[in-house]
Amino acid sequence: MSAGQLGFGFDDEAVAAAQAAAPAKVRKAKAASAPVAAPASPALSAEAMARELERHPDYRVLRRLVPATHFDHVPVGPVARIVILDTETTGLDSSRDQVMELALVSVQVDTQTGQATGPVEVYDGLRDPGMPVPKIAREVTGITDDMVAGEQLDMARITSLLDGADLVIAHNAGFDRPFVEGILPQASKLNWACSFADIDWTAAGHSSAKLSYLASALGWFYDAHRAEMDCHALLTVLLAEVPGLGRNGVAHLLASSRMPSYRLQATGAPFAAKDLLKNRGYRWNSDDKVWHTRLGGDAELQAECEWLQKAVYGGRAARLAWERYDAQSRYSGRAGVPGWAQLGA
Repeated sequence: MSAGQLGFGFDDEAVAAAQAAAPAKVRKAKAASAPVAAPASPALSAEAMARELERHPDYRVLRRLVPATHFDHVPVGPVARIVILDTETTGLDSSRDQVMELALVSVQVDTQTGQATGPVEVYDGLRDPGMPVPKIAREVTGITDDMVAGEQLDMARITSLLDGADLVIAHNAGFDRPFVEGILPQASKLNWACSFADIDWTAAGHSSAKLSYLASALGWFYDAHRAEMDCHALLTVLLAEVPGLGRNGVAHLLASSRMPSYRLQATGAPFAAKDLLKNRGYRWNSDDKVWHTRLGGDAELQAECEWLQKAVYGGRAARLAWERYDAQSRYSGRAGVPGWAQLGA
């Protein structure tokens, strides 16, 4: 290992200059009193040092995430093709802001185990948004006006990766999907899943569902907020088993995408129940003047209605509105299939 590899961020050249300027007699005295140096031990590789640190209970080691290009897993059942997708945009409003970067990572997965198999296909492209890149977007992504000037996405390549995909996964699909549909209307016909919302990361023991946190919990770090690396990081996170689920994130999302989900409104809930609803995860819709929540399937809808009748409506009769979504309509921003739940007589 070189001396430079052992630096701690100090100005080594300044230190060397100061030593050279010291009085000769001081240097001579130090040399005379200095202990005889022990023979140098063989240099350790960075990985060997990392493994040594990992053995100590006071240290955690993060390794740079290296994108996978091929998986050797032999499937034990049918395979499905998933596409991990991420966008970088000029802002948060899909009706006004624009996509600056789009990345796709496509791979086949074993539907029984959720493990990836075979080659990984990747596309990453920049796009001129037709407007100056806002300061906040530059600071977050590092994408500048010069980088995107005149750039266009390879729509043929994007379409080829998305065509036939069994599931498109984004880590906040409610954000990415409307942006993608704005430049590629065919995306509205695809099945989508959200690795942020469709997995209960809190129940899995995580204090955050942020992608960089989930990756670091697995021992990885990466250069975040560029679309392609975010896709590789998400694939790595989803291929790991999720504590409490007994399967990895890919297998969970494939299974949950086949189930309906609901947006349930606590129609006419009394004002006194607002804190109770908020603490349970309901959100207030100021336009419709109603508390609402999202539920993962028929059983969850039934259980939630029973809780509402007892805890919120005090056993009184109530008629609650809901919207039903499937993987093709979920996270699109469009309304689902409407229905009603009748509580009580």
